[in-house]
Amino acid sequence: MAKFAATLLATVLLAGHAVAAEPLKLGFVAPMSGAQAEYGLQMMNGMKTYMAQHGDTVAGREVEIIVKDSGGPNPDVAKRLTQELIVRDKVDFLVGYGFSPNAFAAAPLATDSETPLIIFNAATSSIPTKSPFIARVSMTLAQHAYGIAKWANGKDIKTVYTLYADYAPGRDANAQFTKIFKEGGGEIVGEIAVPLSSPDFGPYMQRIKDAKPDAIFMWFPSGELANTMLKAYRARGLDEDGIVALGTSDLVDDNSLDSMGADAVGLITAAHYSAAHDSELNKAFVETYNEISGGSPRPNFMAVAAYDGLAAIYHVTEELDGDVSDGAKVMELLTGLTFESPRGPIEISAEDRDIVQNIYIRETKDTGDGLYNIEFETMEMVVDPGKE
Repeated sequence: MAKFAATLLATVLLAGHAVAAEPLKLGFVAPMSGAQAEYGLQMMNGMKTYMAQHGDTVAGREVEIIVKDSGGPNPDVAKRLTQELIVRDKVDFLVGYGFSPNAFAAAPLATDSETPLIIFNAATSSIPTKSPFIARVSMTLAQHAYGIAKWANGKDIKTVYTLYADYAPGRDANAQFTKIFKEGGGEIVGEIAVPLSSPDFGPYMQRIKDAKPDAIFMWFPSGELANTMLKAYRARGLDEDGIVALGTSDLVDDNSLDSMGADAVGLITAAHYSAAHDSELNKAFVETYNEISGGSPRPNFMAVAAYDGLAAIYHVTEELDGDVSDGAKVMELLTGLTFESPRGPIEISAEDRDIVQNIYIRETKDTGDGLYNIEFETMEMVVDPGKE
């Protein structure tokens, strides 16, 4: 009997060791090709940066990233890829999701399978409400829009015309900016919702120029379209007429600044991260990221979100001694988690599993070492206002 018990104990220990030795699988859904491929690259390099600094194993489990290319805002594709990751690859975590429609499509699958899903970018306020297994470490557009509207209320800006992409994130940003700016006594003199596909910004800018507002609030997803919108603002002479350009991080993404040149200088934006953020942790993050990426492009807000997403995953995996099979337990540990990020202090809210963080007001400047968004004002630990 004693011999049988000893054999049984050894078997159990060996089985436990085998489970612990299995890879920790992260199913990464992001655009890795197409017009927004840079989104996926930034996130991937952000994860690699964390692993370079903290190792590629956690609680005895090697971290394995399984990459799935969503190609852009393609909810049907994202849903299919998420299903594959859950059913075929049996991932422990779902991560990434650069676009809100893709995150919305994945949410029911995370719920049904009880697989924790960590949002690295998708910024529509309501996303975490769609599944108790979603936590967000990136931002909400409402946080940024709130920040720039509050700043504008304190300046000599009385009238604003808004121009934004006509899909959920753009509508979120516009609604939040409008709400806060009007509450502060400002007037919205007009708004234009622009189709996301191949917009011609010239006629829109002319319409705004003719309305003669004090400022224009602009929102389009970061990348080529945001750059094109800003060029149209300059080309139509709105800046020469004294119409101040206001925006969020997407307008002057760190990833795109060097290619934007003089068009970006002087813009005032609100965001939660700049590559120029002045902290030792951020300097180390940027240095390691640049070693991984070859120095171009520099890290942006998606990279830092992926870095922090891995920090959160490592934390809960260590807390659970490597056993993350109970998705509800994982979410319980993620909820209320606080730690220091390269962007500053962050928290995954105990109320709704959404990000709480500083929002910085920045001016884009030519520093002599390139264009950077230089922070000059801080709004501390902003809770997402978009769910109100």
